[in-house]
Amino acid sequence: MTHEQMVKELEALASHSGISIRYEKGDFDGGFCVLKDERLIVVNKKLGLQRKASILAQGLAEIGIEEIYLKPVVREYIEDELARASQG
Repeated sequence: MTHEQMVKELEALASHSGISIRYEKGDFDGGFCVLKDERLIVVNKKLGLQRKASILAQGLAEIGIEEIYLKPVVREYIEDELARASQG
């Protein structure tokens, strides 16, 4: 699966889970947050697709994906990104 396809899958998962995604520009990478009772993931729109997918995966993992059906490749990607983030 390409990074573009993964971003689309993760965006669909966020939408299905009631989480908004905002692509903004600034001096940050992004992540999950709660703003005025709205759960959202903010992503720097200038990042490459691989980094965007990684931030979306980590943000979705924060809300918990254990009870949600995911395509195996998507679940594996999220778990891999969590492992990578915890190492560095």
